[in-house]
Amino acid sequence: MLTISTGNNAVAAAVREAGTAVVAAYPITPQTEIVEQIANFVTKGSMKASYIPVESEHSAMAACIGASITGVRTFTATSSHGLLYMHEMVNWAAGARLPIVMANVNRAVGPGWNVWAEHTDSLQARDTGWLQVYVATVQEAYDATLMAFRIAEDRRVYLPVMVNLDGFALSHITQQLEEVKAGDFIPPLVLDHRIDTENPGGYGCMTSSVDYVRIRSDIERSMRDSVEVIKETEAEFAQRFGRKYSWTDDYRCEDAEVLILSMGTLGKEAEVAIDILRDEGIKAGSMRVRWMRPFPELDLRDRELVVIDRNYSFGFGGILAGSIKAKTGKDCYNVIAGLGGQEVTYNDIASFVRNRKTGTEEWFGVKI
Repeated sequence: MLTISTGNNAVAAAVREAGTAVVAAYPITPQTEIVEQIANFVTKGSMKASYIPVESEHSAMAACIGASITGVRTFTATSSHGLLYMHEMVNWAAGARLPIVMANVNRAVGPGWNVWAEHTDSLQARDTGWLQVYVATVQEAYDATLMAFRIAEDRRVYLPVMVNLDGFALSHITQQLEEVKAGDFIPPLVLDHRIDTENPGGYGCMTSSVDYVRIRSDIERSMRDSVEVIKETEAEFAQRFGRKYSWTDDYRCEDAEVLILSMGTLGKEAEVAIDILRDEGIKAGSMRVRWMRPFPELDLRDRELVVIDRNYSFGFGGILAGSIKAKTGKDCYNVIAGLGGQEVTYNDIASFVRNRKTGTEEWFGVKI
């Protein structure tokens, strides 16, 4: 079914199609439309789910944890300070191996107060044990949310998944959306370690150092195993529904001598810049990184790299650039751009390539 939808409404539609049983949420800009739409679905009877309006984001994740432990499909959504407020429970959800799906609408962290797009909020949670995928179109927001449930609920994974979409630049933009009938693409959830009153057990118990290390290493094992699960899920999704996804979204990369790497909507803006640069005789390509956790193996070869970070780790640098350096040993020209919704056009991105200086970091629009 073809419709016109915002990114937020696309996520809500996917949550309904997935057969989600429990949604617990607290509103926060620019995420609020997601949970408002889900509440409308439940009220009108088009979605059979328990909707729990809670008093805070911390409580929202706590309620999702309680529901997920019983073995039902669970979802929440948040943004920025809401994600930071639930951070304790975000760690808890991963440690308890619960396949919760959460949409995070990326927004800058204050102060100063700002409701526009930035990736620093979700990247502060990158080491919690959650899988993280970053999307760039309304269709991708819908498709990634559907796939997130299947990936999280695979017994080889049993880890929560965070679907990230840029605030306003994607959450409120309208584009064409093709909804699907998921059918058995998302099988019924069978959580092996769900609460069973016939076989009582405990969660969150005190552990020895020996057991704690085993618990943490098992999370890492599952994160590594999720690589194959993601590949399988995206391959079957392409076969069933005709839309293909991978670790990166590549544009004119085959013969590229310089690559622009980015995440989110900046990756789509970069594609226009690539066409401009190609007309100038510069063999450039765009590689939009979709998965931050697990971090992908990137085919960078001997090409120059321009990495655009819509985030920053103070005292360290751009997080995507730092991750690429750590995983591949390759240096890059790192541009910090788009923080707090700062406008970054395709012409700006083209200029980053023209003026690149490998081994340096620059802040677009300011001098540090």
